[in-house]
Amino acid sequence: MDTTPTKRIVLGITGGIAAYKAAELARLLVKQGVYVQVAMTEAATHFITPATMQALTGNPVLIDQWQDDKGMAHIQSSRIADAIVIAPATADFIAKLAHGLADDLLSTLCLARDCPLLVAPAMNKQMWANAATQRNVQRLLTDGVTLLGPANGLQACGEEGMGRMLEAAELAQGIVATFGTKELAGRKILITAGPTYEAIDAVRGITNRSSGKMGYAIAQAAAEMGAKVTLVSGPTALANPSGAQMIKVTSAAQMFDAVKQHVSVTDMFIAVAAVADYRVAQPSEQKIKKSDATLTLELTPNPDILAYVANLPNPPFCVGFAAESERLREHATEKRKKKNLPLLAANLAQSAIGSDENELILFDDAGEHALPRADKLTLARALLRHATSLYLKGNEK
Repeated sequence: MDTTPTKRIVLGITGGIAAYKAAELARLLVKQGVYVQVAMTEAATHFITPATMQALTGNPVLIDQWQDDKGMAHIQSSRIADAIVIAPATADFIAKLAHGLADDLLSTLCLARDCPLLVAPAMNKQMWANAATQRNVQRLLTDGVTLLGPANGLQACGEEGMGRMLEAAELAQGIVATFGTKELAGRKILITAGPTYEAIDAVRGITNRSSGKMGYAIAQAAAEMGAKVTLVSGPTALANPSGAQMIKVTSAAQMFDAVKQHVSVTDMFIAVAAVADYRVAQPSEQKIKKSDATLTLELTPNPDILAYVANLPNPPFCVGFAAESERLREHATEKRKKKNLPLLAANLAQSAIGSDENELILFDDAGEHALPRADKLTLARALLRHATSLYLKGNEK
């Protein structure tokens, strides 16, 4: 497999305590195939060492304008970059950017760029709220700079408020999204993800082991491709994907209601959720007390959300998922035909549930298409590229 990086960024690190997050950010970007060249201010080296960043990226770290014998590091680095990302961006560095100052390598590199600039602010809440900082931020936005954050949360000073830098995973999502091809720009994508929970009584319920990771990865990938994403999610422990409208539900009935409310304006529906096939017919409002007697529960079928959507008079392009424990191809082919789906993705449940990796087989009218084992975000991007190709071809007819 070709592992040549397809995108190159300059990761600029300035002198703030949030500089430690830049190490994880660099690691995540490299893992996703991005070439990362780190440039640090002298102040940043007091918070995290150049040796750490070089080890994580495999590239020498730029600090001094005069590191190369021609003194042109700011020109050379900016010309090869698809984007420059400043994380963390202190209040001081934001002021430099807003006023076009260039008194060190990193600020000069930003001024000499001809690529997008993304800035992740990180500072104390009073510094963020200061009128001068807000004027500078507005200047950057007017100049076309992309702001990533900040977030509201606990800060190094012990106070809580706006100014905290986004976590590395959130930043990586935002950065990769700027690189994504926008084949789905203007399209509305509705996705279901995670398990459902069907109450037995006030404290017990029927659920399954779905983590929601695949559905959330597809939501992120769709946002990267420019889609307007609505994610209907059962109970998970996952952070909300960047760029998706979230609708949190618990039961299959709630998920069905949410889908029905949004499907009429949907271009593509991707049913990833592991919806419980059955629910308890008469759940108890109070906790059922344990006894020596046998307990019998009457189960009734839940609505088939995917079948409902696929058989609407004017359905969106539908993508189904099948997690099987055996006879994968046989069951997946049968499910696709029964539900009248243009595309179905199938995998063996025992090798995927809860894992960060998976492998898929895509079934469509042309046959089978294997996606080899990879992390779920990589698979999500490959799946969406295939689905988008089919969707666009169908709309050309």
